[in-house]
Formats: sequence, C-alpha cells, structure tokens
Amino acid sequence: MIKVLVAEDMHVVRDALVALLGLESDIEVVAEVAGGDEILDAARSAEPDVAVIDLDLPNLDGVSAAATLHEFLPRCRTLILTSLGTPDSMRRAMAAQVDGFLLKDAPAHRLATAVRAVAYWIRTS
Repeated sequence: MIKVLVAEDMHVVRDALVALLGLESDIEVVAEVAGGDEILDAARSAEPDVAVIDLDLPNLDGVSAAATLHEFLPRCRTLILTSLGTPDSMRRAMAAQVDGFLLKDAPAHRLATAVRAVAYWIRTS
C-alpha cells in the first residue's frame, strides 16, 4: 500500500484528489492539509511514502515545503501538482529535489500513475 499525504488549499480540489486516489486499491490517503506550513507535522505523524503538494499553497509555498520534507523526512517522496507549468516553476521544483511534477490539467488517471512512479523510486533507491 502506498501511503499518500495530499496538500491542496482548495477544498473542492483536495476532496477530488483524495477521492481519485481512494479509487486505487494500492493507494491510501493518510493525511490531508490545506497549508504548506502544515505539511511537515502531518508527514511526521502519518509517515506517508509520497506527498502530493500543490505548488501554490498559503503560509509556505509547495516548493519550500517539499524542500523541508526532503531535509527532515527524506524517505517521503514529493510530487508537485500545479497549474503553473512554467519553466521557472519546474526549475524551482527541481532545485528543491522534488521527485515528480504533474500539471493539474493532466488526465485524472495520470495522478495515480505519477504517485506510483514516485513511490516506486522509494522501493528501488
């Protein structure tokens, strides 16, 4: 089972992400947060394998939150989810050593595929 933390400030979007991931037999959402500043505490408590993090979060942006996770919980892999697929966004994410990057306008099935790809790296690295 792949344990996932979802960090998204928009309630409807967060609920949709959780519902989509909940349809997968090998994925379990173990934590949900709305702000970037909540991610580290939630991850420490829930011990997810993958954190799906919106790029634009209140209180601490997604890239900074991913960098913090990488520093304090390196076992938790990060997947940035964003509607801002600009080269600058991708460069910032890569500099923070995120493990995956997915645009919000991707087909729904790509979310689970991306989570699995990021999680698989845990098992092989």
